[in-house]
Amino acid sequence: MVRSIKNHKKAKRKTKGSKKGDGSSSSSYAAVPSTPARVWQPGVDQLEEGEELECDPSAYNSLHAFHIGWPCLSFDIVLDSLGLIRTEFPHSVYFVAGTQAEKSSWNSIGIFKVSNISGKRRDMMPAKASAGDTDMESESSDSDEDSEADENGGSLTPILQLRKVAHEGCVNRIRAMTQSPHICASWSDTGHVQIWDVSSHLNTLADSATEASRGASSAFNQMPLAKFKHKDEGYSIDWSPRVAGRLVSGDCKNSIHLWEPTSGASWNIDPKPFVGHVASVEDLQWSPTEDAVFASCSADKTIAIWDTRVGKSPAISFKAHNADVNVISWNRLASVMLASGSDDGTFSIRDLRLLSPNMEEDKSLVAHFEYHKHPVTSIEWSPHEASTLAVSSSDHQLTIWDLSLEKDEEEEAEFRAKTKEQVNAPGDLPPQLLFVHQGQKDLKELHWHAQIPGMLVSTAADGFNILMPSNIQSTLPSEGT
Repeated sequence: MVRSIKNHKKAKRKTKGSKKGDGSSSSSYAAVPSTPARVWQPGVDQLEEGEELECDPSAYNSLHAFHIGWPCLSFDIVLDSLGLIRTEFPHSVYFVAGTQAEKSSWNSIGIFKVSNISGKRRDMMPAKASAGDTDMESESSDSDEDSEADENGGSLTPILQLRKVAHEGCVNRIRAMTQSPHICASWSDTGHVQIWDVSSHLNTLADSATEASRGASSAFNQMPLAKFKHKDEGYSIDWSPRVAGRLVSGDCKNSIHLWEPTSGASWNIDPKPFVGHVASVEDLQWSPTEDAVFASCSADKTIAIWDTRVGKSPAISFKAHNADVNVISWNRLASVMLASGSDDGTFSIRDLRLLSPNMEEDKSLVAHFEYHKHPVTSIEWSPHEASTLAVSSSDHQLTIWDLSLEKDEEEEAEFRAKTKEQVNAPGDLPPQLLFVHQGQKDLKELHWHAQIPGMLVSTAADGFNILMPSNIQSTLPSEGT
């Protein structure tokens, strides 16, 4: 799998937005199409002369784009104390991310806050329009956004505040600890895994309501809490959601090391690795229900389940795809379900209860999708809906899937009658495909926000997107509750 972002260069803003420190942000709303639209399928449809792709803002409750300078291959959402479940705009979110700079010495870990994230709850059913009302609807949409901005006390443009910590080498992956979100672990292309305490930077961002943080243009020199050298660089790392401070890291030489926390913000790293794969360990995921169990996937096309109590070999290993298995996600709401994404563009869902030592007949496979045409780069289950997951791919698409959906001819006919086919969806789309987000180049990683139902964040070669699709608002509490 090709993970690096080619042609390193600083991100350039495509639309006018505010600039805070070394980063910038911009609202990504576009004008509502004035004529009936059709769904664009990359790799299938071709633009004809004079045709342009347009974003329909009615498809989103919120959509914003921003960048922090150099492209970021990996990021993580930092849990905060602003509320366990938040549904009212405007929103504020915290992140950690690692750069892929042109020179190794220019890299950093970005700790940043995006506030004033505006939006509005939209109807899942498009409003009926009478003849000649299209332009008026488009104008009223703009005025709605303006009035919403007034209600939210300012501009629709989000505010980006950034702090940076110098990092040796490109950051292949970064993860924040669930139990102590100010602690994060980073994978460097130098072969080092390091653990950082970014609490001082998060506190500074929290104390600054609107102004860009001082020092955003330069990186702070800070010593990591812990540092370990693998035999080679790697991309797989995961904190245990059950045991605070427990970590696993895997490298391209097929070795996985276990980190156990000790007193005084330090770790014991087992020098003897877990070995079972015969190629690069691409991703790692701890079980959401078992303290000692984790899963791994590899470029050897397999997935392995490990138990740290019973030795350094996998408890079970099986072929999962016909190409490299790039990413996995363990469902925290339905812990028997494991999702995996492959280099051939496919992704699969497995019921772990149906795994057996004799995997000649794979009964664990409950769903397999071949929608994406290029490598799957990220996959993650929703933290609020057990049947929903999001997938990103090198085909420049982020897709959202609801596995509980089935094709219903009567319901579709009723919907088409009510909307008068304002949008003509292709008939060959899988019924489980809930949403397709486009507009980012070379998508690398996505995450759901655990405290803001319906919010997704993605990173790509050209920066970050924050999006809240309008057709997954069923996961949100109704207004006034």
